Amino acid sequence: MTDTTPETTPVIALPDRLSIDPRSPHFNAAVFERDVGIRLNDKERLDVEEYCISEGWIKVPAGKTLDRKGHPLLLKLKGKVEAFYR
Repeated sequence: MTDTTPETTPVIALPDRLSIDPRSPHFNAAVFERDVGIRLNDKERLDVEEYCISEGWIKVPAGKTLDRKGHPLLLKLKGKVEAFYR
């Protein structure tokens, strides 16, 4: 019998850029087997859709606003970005 709890899954290094949208070229399903956390300017954010550590930005939804295809509009916030496993 195999144990599939998050503590026993192999830890994959977090990429420089990651998106939660499966349509994005920066989506990586293997990373999301564990819970990923993001800090922007030393404050943890829970609403991050995409991030880039080297360029120093995150994208978050702009409230409940949707585009014409039904996807949330995203705002880009800049600052010091840190990604970590919880």
